[in-house]
Amino acid sequence: MSEIWKPHVVAAAVVERDGRFLLVEEQTDDGVRLNQPAGHWEENESLLQAVVRETLEETRFHFRPTALLGVYRWAHPRKAITYLRFAFVGEITGEQADAVLDAGIIRPLWLSVEEIRACQGRHRSPLLLRCVEDYLAGQRHSLDLLHHLHG
Repeated sequence: MSEIWKPHVVAAAVVERDGRFLLVEEQTDDGVRLNQPAGHWEENESLLQAVVRETLEETRFHFRPTALLGVYRWAHPRKAITYLRFAFVGEITGEQADAVLDAGIIRPLWLSVEEIRACQGRHRSPLLLRCVEDYLAGQRHSLDLLHHLHG
């Protein structure tokens, strides 16, 4: 019997402030890469809780989601992994300066869209730029689309 296929579900934060986007520089199997704050959705949490948690763990910033940017599927070209990304637009509401960054995270940084486009070879995946482009195009969906049922 073959193994059951299932995608890796991740939640990502897309944050723009003063024309610059919040990214993380991180160590990956492919070297140092850039990405939005993003990470795996964990059992017993909502997608909103996941994006808030991941943003804090990767940047030390408190994130308040305001809209769903989109849902994205990306199959890694060299690994047998498919990602299902729920990207959220939102704002930073504070910083927890004493928080320890997740393993592999080098630092958070703020880049302009021009800087992001200029360094595509350093992106962890094409999802980074696609989410920025969708954000700039004004794409937003109500958080009311999300429903977490229990029991």
